[in-house]
Amino acid sequence: SSSRNYWLATITPGGGPHVMPVWALWDQDHLWFSSSLGSRKIRNLRADPRCTITTEDAAVPVVVEGVAEIVTDAPALERLLALENAKYATDYGIDMLDPTRNATVRVRPRWAFGLDSADFTGSPTRWTFEEDDA
Repeated sequence: SSSRNYWLATITPGGGPHVMPVWALWDQDHLWFSSSLGSRKIRNLRADPRCTITTEDAAVPVVVEGVAEIVTDAPALERLLALENAKYATDYGIDMLDPTRNATVRVRPRWAFGLDSADFTGSPTRWTFEEDDA
C-alpha cells in the first residue's frame, strides 16, 4: 500500500504484453487506479480484464494478478479521489475521474506474491484470494 508507483501489465488484442506505470492504491481489498478512456491499457482491459500489477521496488516486490473492472458509481469515485489525494498529496477535483473521459479501475486480486531480497529463501509468500462478485 505504501508503494508510490506500480507497473501494470495488460494483454494486447494480439495477445502480447503491454506494461505501463500507474499510480495506484489499496482500498477494501482491491487495487485501484485510473487512466484515460483512450489509453492502450484501458482498451486492453476492456477486451481482456486480466492483468498483473507490481510494486516498483525489485528488492521487496509484491506482484498481484487479478481481474479489472471499470467503476462508474459516484460514491466509489468520490472515495477513491479522496484516498488518492491523501496518498499522493494532490488536490484533484472529481472531474479527474469523470467516467466520460477517464476510467476508474478496480482490480480484484486472484493471487499475490511477495518477497524480501534480504531474506530471499525465507521470505517468499504467496496469497490467494477468494473470488467475489464485486
